[in-house]
Parts: sequence; C-alpha cells; structure tokens
Amino acid sequence: MSTSGNDPNFGGGQQGGYPQYPGGGGNYPPQGGGYQPGGYAGGQPPSNYLGWSIAATLLCCLPLGIPGIIFAAQVNDKWNRGDVEGADKASRMAKNFTIASVVVGLVSVVLYIILMSVGVLALDASTY
Repeated sequence: MSTSGNDPNFGGGQQGGYPQYPGGGGNYPPQGGGYQPGGYAGGQPPSNYLGWSIAATLLCCLPLGIPGIIFAAQVNDKWNRGDVEGADKASRMAKNFTIASVVVGLVSVVLYIILMSVGVLALDASTY
C-alpha cells in the first residue's frame, strides 16, 4: 500500500485526509435531506396541546384524554428529529382527542343533569 497522492484510501492530495465527496461539496457530506437537528428549518413546532390534554383528561373524560396526552407528548420529539409531518399529525391527533374528551365530558354532565331533573336517576334509594 502506498501513501502517495494516488491512493484514494489515504485521501492523498486532499485536506486532512478526508475523502472527497462527489458533487463538489469539498470535504463535507452532500447537503439536503436527512436529519435536521433542532426542528425543521428553524421554524416553530406545531402546538402540542399538552396542557389542554391533561386538563381534559382530569376534568372531562379519562379514556379519551389519555391518547390526547400521548400524542401531545410526541409532538416536540418528532419535531426535534426533523419529522415535520409526524409532528403535525401528532398535533392534530392530540387536538382531536382533547376536543373529543371535552365534548364527551360535557355531554355526560348535561345528560346526567337532565336525567336527574326528570327523575330517571334518583339520589336516594328509598324511591324503589
């Protein structure tokens, strides 16, 4: 083996012994695509609705609020990995589950109040 400038394994004739990448990029990897640390193009990540999801879970409907929290927790992680579409989808899913949790919780409360006022549900057991 030779360490002369003709041997591509030793990076002869190139700065620092690094391989020359095709496309005229100097000693650097080609640009474009791949991992983009810190989010997509420096923009703002979509809203994660985490606070709303937690409140909806605790105050309204637990079964629909839990998936809302799970999707909300995924938004920033996906954004930071450069998965813009995944972050947007997780944000939409968190929003939808949070809204569904609030709606189901409110409908349940209204239905309970109506059934109590009509007398279908009774507070005391002596009415049987």
